[in-house]
Amino acid sequence: MIDAFQKWAISYAPKIAAAMAIVIIGLLVTVWIKRVVMRLMRKARIDAMLVSFVGSLTYFALLLFLLIAALSTLGVPTTSLVAVLGAAGVAVALALQGSLSNFASGILIIVLKPFKADDFIETNGIKGVVDEIGIFNTILKTADNKRVIIPNSKVTGDNTVNYTTFGQRRVDMTIAVGYDDDIDRAEEILNEILAADERILKDPAPTVGLMKLAESSINFVVRPWVKNADYFGVLCDTQKSIKRRFDDAGITIPFPRQDIHLYDENKS
Repeated sequence: MIDAFQKWAISYAPKIAAAMAIVIIGLLVTVWIKRVVMRLMRKARIDAMLVSFVGSLTYFALLLFLLIAALSTLGVPTTSLVAVLGAAGVAVALALQGSLSNFASGILIIVLKPFKADDFIETNGIKGVVDEIGIFNTILKTADNKRVIIPNSKVTGDNTVNYTTFGQRRVDMTIAVGYDDDIDRAEEILNEILAADERILKDPAPTVGLMKLAESSINFVVRPWVKNADYFGVLCDTQKSIKRRFDDAGITIPFPRQDIHLYDENKS
């Protein structure tokens, strides 16, 4: 019995030593590769969340490869193990194809950076400030303080408008005046209002122009440029100032009206 064990130990000792060497050296190399991958990603200024995830994924993938190499060195058949792992991977991928799609889209968002945290965007018909960009979901905070969670695959699969990329926005307003009003005076008042507001940028210059002779009104377009943070303030304050200045100048702002004519059928 002892002789048989000694023979077995002598015959398998080189394989066991080789397997242990593979494990020890492999662990050191695995840790080193993980650090190198993460360092390169940080130098490329990739999002910290993605750096951590890819580092962990690389580490566990190398550990699996290391385990298979060690078992193969000991003489353990690994073909069946690889086949089982491959089949399991396919099954998991099919079961989680929706989550994997969101995951892949999340990586694209983090790498390509079409928007970042605190940007004001519109996607899937929802406007809001980007609160968080996750691996599977993008979270928006709306103007009325709602938290909207959107799957990343829907974000990348739809048109996304980023209102804050360039740091400036144009405020688009259409101002209507009556056909009996002095259009030159109306345009002068509009320009005066824009010039008096310090929040409105000089470059690009604001635009005021007669755009359309509509059915019941003459429509001016008023388009000042502002910083992102001043958008809603300028939009509201400018319209309030226009109403007050037009009232003082006797310029009317038409509204839809209907004339109803009544006929007496008993009269000839």
